[in-house]
Amino acid sequence: MGGFVCHFQCINGPRTDRVTHTLANGLDSPSHTVLVVDDDASIRFLCRVNLELDGWTVRDAGTLAEAREALSDGRVQVALLDVHVGGSSGLDFLDELRRDHPGLPVAMLTGSVGTEAFSGVAADAVLPKPFTLEQLNETVRTLASRPAHKAG
Repeated sequence: MGGFVCHFQCINGPRTDRVTHTLANGLDSPSHTVLVVDDDASIRFLCRVNLELDGWTVRDAGTLAEAREALSDGRVQVALLDVHVGGSSGLDFLDELRRDHPGLPVAMLTGSVGTEAFSGVAADAVLPKPFTLEQLNETVRTLASRPAHKAG
């Protein structure tokens, strides 16, 4: 076993520092929570895995009822909301979020950017499907670092 340790020390040189280095979380805080609301389980999974790798805590919901439950404790800092959640309207739910959670930043997930459906929508961001992992992470980081949205 001693030869194994010597091998690495000889190649890499002896370490003089004994400081442990760790990777920083997305916002240097594990307390930031993202809610992903989409009826497509694969989208929820993709978002969960990649946002967790970036240091976020992720909750997901496949229905608006599940989303309401996930929001009930007030610990969600950013929401990603699909325009169509099953047979329900994510746009109508956005109005509910603005009323009941006025400081919550919301990005709409959609495959139909640029349509009439988005005129007058109060979303903080729109994330077009398909999106890259960089777009996902950057959108969440940007929204989490903004001052809270003001109702009205």
